Amino acid sequence: METTTTQGSTPQRHRVVVVGSGFGGLFGTKALRRADVDITMVAKTSHHLFQPLLYQVATGILSQGEIAPPTREVLSGQKNVQVLLGEVTGIDLERQEVTSQVLGRDITLPYDSLIVAAGAGQSYFGNDQFAEYAPGMKSIDDALELRGRIFGAFEMAELGAKRGDNVDHLLTFVVVGAGPTGVEMAGQIAELAHRTLRRDFRAINTRTARVVLLDAAPQVLPPFGAKLGAWTSRELEKLGVEVQLGAMVTDVDERGLEVRYKDGRIERINTVTKIWAAGVQASPLGRTLAEQTGAPLDRAGRIGVNPDLTLPGHPEVFVVGDMISLDNLPGVAQVAIQGAKYAANEIDGRLKGKPAQAPFKYRDKGSMAIISRFRAVAMVGKLRLTGILAWLMWLAVHLVYITGFKNRVTAVLHWFVSFLGRGRSERTTTEQQIFARAALGRLRHGATDLVSAPGAYDAARELLDESRRHELEQQALEESRLSDSGERGVKTGDRV
Repeated sequence: METTTTQGSTPQRHRVVVVGSGFGGLFGTKALRRADVDITMVAKTSHHLFQPLLYQVATGILSQGEIAPPTREVLSGQKNVQVLLGEVTGIDLERQEVTSQVLGRDITLPYDSLIVAAGAGQSYFGNDQFAEYAPGMKSIDDALELRGRIFGAFEMAELGAKRGDNVDHLLTFVVVGAGPTGVEMAGQIAELAHRTLRRDFRAINTRTARVVLLDAAPQVLPPFGAKLGAWTSRELEKLGVEVQLGAMVTDVDERGLEVRYKDGRIERINTVTKIWAAGVQASPLGRTLAEQTGAPLDRAGRIGVNPDLTLPGHPEVFVVGDMISLDNLPGVAQVAIQGAKYAANEIDGRLKGKPAQAPFKYRDKGSMAIISRFRAVAMVGKLRLTGILAWLMWLAVHLVYITGFKNRVTAVLHWFVSFLGRGRSERTTTEQQIFARAALGRLRHGATDLVSAPGAYDAARELLDESRRHELEQQALEESRLSDSGERGVKTGDRV
């Protein structure tokens, strides 16, 4: 691997490294815009992802650009920031260095202060093999793959019905997980089938599509309370969604999944399109930090932090967002945003000689989930809203937090087309979207194997030379064996 060390050994200003370009990383970096520091943000993607709207990319409402603007563009006006692409693979707390990698090349970044905001990924509860057949909803790649699978299922059903085949498995969509993401996804697929696509096909009736929402929990939207959960369940059923609670997925394959219910019975649902929206797992960097500090990890891989969001014994390292285990904080964007701003203020305050802040305290700004057009639930303090009022509140809040004026304008236009009309402006899909991840997964080192790293040509040539030498050695041994058995002259004569 090629290793490069960036930044000089005697920096003029305090060096801050920010890991991650999500809500925590972006808002923490922006909060340091006037601080006397040099910031390096390193993230495995080149964009800032507004994750709560991924399901709208997957169902054709928004384009990926509207919820994932380039990080460089967002931070272009902040002169004390350098943005680097790379997945952080190691953090050495003793040496105060961060190591990141992209396509087989390592970069080492020294720091004086560190903000770790690497977020969380999808959890399959120990069954990672499910991911091949049931993508999660944590990245642009996930959303685009799911878009291809969802719209592709309707296309394949049309072809199958034209031939007279049974296409029930193609017109069955299963969403695993009845939290906000699962509810929003199930609602939009139902609206897509029953409203948007109903006039587009000739051999199939999309309104007969089956949408199933599964969860092992006893209610929909558990964090919202029993009353809002029950209301959401009823509204989903009005849309035609089959809500199955107390249902645990025990196996997933290409053609369907198996479900075990509370009464012990096991049933199979035949479906090509499965979406996994159940559970999250914190970044593996949490374990890396825990091993060096002795900080505890919970079942989801979140690391225990001090009340000021620092690691035990390392006041220069802040961990924020979905990675932390502190006071049962939820894994929502506001926790990451507020935590990152707190960490940035603490770093700036230390440089200015100010006293330490009071322990971090999260201010809950409420929770919302959209079910379909004009249907949503909202929980803000003691206020509970349902229906169109909650839906309008959801629109307003999400517009505020979408990064960039241009993205807000285009999002409103697309919402107008999708919610007031029937259209979905982002329905383009390709085979590459569906199968690229599976293809990369078959390579030993993923995309790195597709790139000629330094020395790769020489290594390949050595391998070929070694193979040729082995072939010649085997030929010599064979000739020697034939000679010993009196057959060498015959074989030589045959060659001549």
